[in-house]
Amino acid sequence: MTRQNLVILGALVLGLLACTESTHNEEVLVEVRAMPQLVRADGTYPTQALEKDVVVVKVVQHITLNIQEAETPEAGLEENLRRMQYWIDKACNEGKKPDFILFNEFPLTGYSSGTRDEKLKYTIQVPGPETDKVGEMAKACDTYVIFGSYASDPEWPGHILSLNPVIDRKGEVVHTYWKTRNATRYDPSGEIPTTTIENVRDKFRARYGIEAEYPVLQTEFGNIAVSTVQLDPFVFAAFAMRGTEIMFRTATGFSPTDVKAIAYYNNFYSAMSNMAVDPSLSYADSFGGKSLIVGPGGVVLAQEPTNTEAVIEAEIPIAKLREGRLLPRYPMEMVKPVFNQFRQELPLNHLDLPADELPQTREEMKELLDRESLWLN
Repeated sequence: MTRQNLVILGALVLGLLACTESTHNEEVLVEVRAMPQLVRADGTYPTQALEKDVVVVKVVQHITLNIQEAETPEAGLEENLRRMQYWIDKACNEGKKPDFILFNEFPLTGYSSGTRDEKLKYTIQVPGPETDKVGEMAKACDTYVIFGSYASDPEWPGHILSLNPVIDRKGEVVHTYWKTRNATRYDPSGEIPTTTIENVRDKFRARYGIEAEYPVLQTEFGNIAVSTVQLDPFVFAAFAMRGTEIMFRTATGFSPTDVKAIAYYNNFYSAMSNMAVDPSLSYADSFGGKSLIVGPGGVVLAQEPTNTEAVIEAEIPIAKLREGRLLPRYPMEMVKPVFNQFRQELPLNHLDLPADELPQTREEMKELLDRESLWLN
């Protein structure tokens, strides 16, 4: 088979993977299309012209109300919007004027517990009335606002999504980042039941395109990306190869070492927002706080080392970073033989299920992963 034929065959396979399957056994639609360019071959990457040479990143570390404990979900959301307004005003009016304000993984909903059906009551939709209100705050401050949330979507019935909306200076949601994948096998008692790109990959790709798997948003303040992933260097390497210059991260109970290492390995800036935890709780100091902003060498530019509510800030010389910058020099040809033989434990698409078959609890999610495991079976 000639090289040209191989290329054509590869495009056909990708098209088949991008087919959209109806949940009601309707006709399957197949779109065959060529692979788009995801990475430039010469080490450069696309950018937008910068509006300024130095940008200011601010990270908010604050206590979020768990709306599951509020009188009603609506009342809880209203309270958390009030808290976001307070911290955006504080970040906007104290210190340097921010270009980006980063919040944690759950500033609107808090972390809810219980079954899938229970947790779905405490989600938002993106875009929706809550993002509209945060948009008003962003527009008033003339800044980008980035945060995470549990979310639901009518296109994904029964699924609990972990989304990160990016709201621009006009107050609009310019992009919504899905979580790439969940950490697995860290807690022997159960597994995270939220839906990520990995566990519905084919349907995600059919709906949004392969470019949406590792999207980089080209802004007037630099190329940015957002992720809730932890302890997964391959995911962040993929974002780096796509041209990320500032990696915004939202993850509860994170590892500061992970944030520093990823910035070091991939030659980009990174910021992590963790929620502060009620100090009366026994796990507060070990679980909450420690938000930080890190430079490309893994050097900490700003950090709140405690569980205290705070705003930290750092200037990022984005124009200087961009001067002559190329993609990281990964030894792809050297490691490819090993990577090609590695079989990941869990197959893609393991949550592409009818809504009434989705696991309700962490324990049921573990049972599903055990059944689907390519290492255990």
